[in-house]
Amino acid sequence: MDDKRHHHDPVLLQDVMHYLDPKPGETVVDGTIGLGGHAAAILRAMQGRGRLIGFDQDEEALATAKQNLRDFSGQLTLLHDNVRNIDCHFAGLSVGSFDKLVLDLGVSSLQLDCVERGFSFQSEAPLDMRMNRTRDLTARRIVNEWDQEDLEKLIRECGEERWSRRIARRIVEERGRKPIETTAELAKIVVKCYLPSKAAWRIHPATRTFQALRITVNQELESLAEVLEKAWKLLNPDGRIVVISFHSLEDRIVKQRFRRWKDEGAAELLVKKPLIATDEETEKNPRARSAKLRAIRKIK
Repeated sequence: MDDKRHHHDPVLLQDVMHYLDPKPGETVVDGTIGLGGHAAAILRAMQGRGRLIGFDQDEEALATAKQNLRDFSGQLTLLHDNVRNIDCHFAGLSVGSFDKLVLDLGVSSLQLDCVERGFSFQSEAPLDMRMNRTRDLTARRIVNEWDQEDLEKLIRECGEERWSRRIARRIVEERGRKPIETTAELAKIVVKCYLPSKAAWRIHPATRTFQALRITVNQELESLAEVLEKAWKLLNPDGRIVVISFHSLEDRIVKQRFRRWKDEGAAELLVKKPLIATDEETEKNPRARSAKLRAIRKIK
């Protein structure tokens, strides 16, 4: 792996640190540790006292995070799993509760940069999209095996794609001639469902379909809802949760959960409206362009 693949610019880092407010002696969970960008800043803030438990589904990301965070190895526990299973791991680690949780959702820079993972429509690659490569379900299986009605529903609901019916129908027609094997093949099929003028495209036509497939392959929405519920029960009073989301479906789940806890008198919203990256940050790190941060503090 080259040095570029080891480098990572954590999104909204200053805001994460401000609202998470990690302190020496605390137990902090990074539920999507990726390459360890946020984790490194959190561990520095804990000044050698405290513990960080990092989850990631991606074994390659965990190996890189372990290397990047080697100076903090005595404070660090890394777990290869979806953070939705936090309760199971806490029982095994004899951890009863924790103080802070950060979730940086979506695809990591490592996964995007690794062409063969099939997350991007901008390169020729197998249709995969698995964050955890031990799982069986791939984007290729969905595209070639799901029926047209289910494909349409997936693209409409998880991609918020207005042309979902047209795209699903075209996918079924094309795979009837031969299986759809690569990201480039699928992207071409989706493009044919749009107006021919590129001037009419606000974003690339394949963006929403690829988002829908990735969300479904990795059960991202179900996982987010589950981890928020489990984490809230394990979170200590005065504990905090900070979530960075990258599309409206994720942000809606976070907003609804946070609002419910506030209305129940159990929490304080630390930001009234989601924070977004500055122009300066998005220029340096284009991935930050669609990021939204929400933060909450547990009162009781």
